[in-house]
Amino acid sequence: MKKITYLVTIFLSGLLLFASSCSDEMAKINSNPSQVTDANISYLFAQAVINFEPSGYLLWFYNAPMTLKWGQMGVPTGGFTPSYTQTTATGDQGSQYINVLKYARDIEYVRSNMKEEEAAKFANIAACVDVLTVYLGIFDSDMYGDRPFTEAAKARYGGTLTPKYDKISDLYSLWLETLDNAVNTLTTSTNQTFPNNQDVIYRGDAAKWAKLANSLKLKIAARLISQDRSKALAIASEVASNPAGVIDGSSDDFLFNKASSITGGDGDKVYHWNQGFLESTASSQRVVNFMLKNQDPRVRFFYRKNAWNSRIVQGFFDQGKDIPKFILDNVTYTEENGVKKFVSWKGLGEPWVRYYGLPVEMNAGQNNLLYGDYFDYSNRSRLKIGDAEKTYVPFSGFNQEMVIGRYDFTLPTLPGGPVIQDLDDNPWYGMYMSTAEVNLYLAEFKLLGASLPKTAQEYFNKAIKASVEEYNRLAALNKIPYYGKTYDYDPFEEVIDLKAGEIDAMVANPDYQLTGNAALDLEKVYIQQLIHFTMYPNDQFVTVRRSGIPKEGSSLIAWQNFSPEVANSAIPRRFEVGAPSPTDLMYQILIDAYKSQGFTPGTGQDGALLNSERVWQDVNAPQFGQGPN
Repeated sequence: MKKITYLVTIFLSGLLLFASSCSDEMAKINSNPSQVTDANISYLFAQAVINFEPSGYLLWFYNAPMTLKWGQMGVPTGGFTPSYTQTTATGDQGSQYINVLKYARDIEYVRSNMKEEEAAKFANIAACVDVLTVYLGIFDSDMYGDRPFTEAAKARYGGTLTPKYDKISDLYSLWLETLDNAVNTLTTSTNQTFPNNQDVIYRGDAAKWAKLANSLKLKIAARLISQDRSKALAIASEVASNPAGVIDGSSDDFLFNKASSITGGDGDKVYHWNQGFLESTASSQRVVNFMLKNQDPRVRFFYRKNAWNSRIVQGFFDQGKDIPKFILDNVTYTEENGVKKFVSWKGLGEPWVRYYGLPVEMNAGQNNLLYGDYFDYSNRSRLKIGDAEKTYVPFSGFNQEMVIGRYDFTLPTLPGGPVIQDLDDNPWYGMYMSTAEVNLYLAEFKLLGASLPKTAQEYFNKAIKASVEEYNRLAALNKIPYYGKTYDYDPFEEVIDLKAGEIDAMVANPDYQLTGNAALDLEKVYIQQLIHFTMYPNDQFVTVRRSGIPKEGSSLIAWQNFSPEVANSAIPRRFEVGAPSPTDLMYQILIDAYKSQGFTPGTGQDGALLNSERVWQDVNAPQFGQGPN
């Protein structure tokens, strides 16, 4: 792997210093802004979309393993140990918004040098770039708090190289105003220049962009719950009553791929990258079991089938080797003269029986007597036939091809058997906001008392149905393993495609119904938010943090209190901020910004510090495992 680790403060300072410079492919456009022609604004918009990235490789390689285990929505493959709260390097968060904000500044400058009538033709494009910038600003401030924004990326146009840090409370107000202005512009502007072929998201459809802008306000409202609940509920009511509407249906979803091919340049813009990630993080047994209990099809899209297809089971039978008990419990077999033969899968059958999460209990990885089948798999799940030997992972990891388009898949086969692979590179589709997310927020706000036109159950039902449909769509678009094909190796293999009637069966379960029990209903909504955000670890962790869900003693997905090894108050709630160098142009500004937020800069800090020194939006939020305030 290339060396790509930076201290956040140094990285941010460097970006701020050079933020208004563009990539080589845009050099011609940006070399002399006063000479940019009117039409080139659409190219600046297209470049802003290309550089829109809230979940790049570094987030998945560094950040996601931390937040998944801190929120108990994922489990280290070696199990939880008292050191799991330690931080690692971080990446792809805290400064992503700069990559789009600089194009907003370019567009603003170019328009300022046009005649008023001509500049007005690009109002929609400017509003759309503002929406993208706000999205990333919300994302980048989640784990770091205050951000340089109002003065950032202006040096090229006479601004400062040392922009101030804006308070996140002020930025939320500014971003809400920006989104309101964007909605107004996108619903009222006429005679606009917005080439459809430059917009890979909504093809120049201003009405859909307006829905996204209006819906995005709900992300801010959710983050205000602990600090200003009345304002959060008021925002929700405003969003629901706005004539622009909200994201509502697959054609409205903020879901797209940036390019289907590329000639030269950065292939990551097409495929999202090709390195591995989450190799040491697996699914949680409690999450997977909850989804299996309720026959939630999303378990098949979020997580990988384990390696134990029926031919692997038979191979272990043939060699007289023990099979992990939790797998054998789902196998029907015959035995004659000491020879066992696989007959069928028990229970829900394929593909459901191929999904298992890892136990959440502390030090389970060191307890071979109870948990060896899960964690000692390099020995217990290892099979040798002749001179060939393979290990078959018994649990489910995260589905990499839902996140990247250049991940190579190898089908589990017996030692010495055929090599069956899917090596195709597929343009990657990402989903950034959707009908499900919008309705999950509305269900939450309705339960909290917001004035909204529909019932919480109506929003809730629409959300979870839409979530399944959305992930089924993503699975198909991203051509993940076992979607639409079984590879013709195991006669019992089943595809993972959504089947008729599965959504109705899922929502009929009591765990997916609101019953009027206020506390339990709210927990159910938060649980569904956490499940929906499985492939969006930042949003998922923000939800854990602000809701106190999973909750200790829950009948749904229970939080495990690791005291005395690790107290809930010793689990980090934000990432570290590195101590700036005295030679850094931003040195004093950074020192003042950290002091203002109550942050102690440095690396290698303990979880208790990162739990108590919270970002503004996390102040007053419940402790981990406590449940909603």
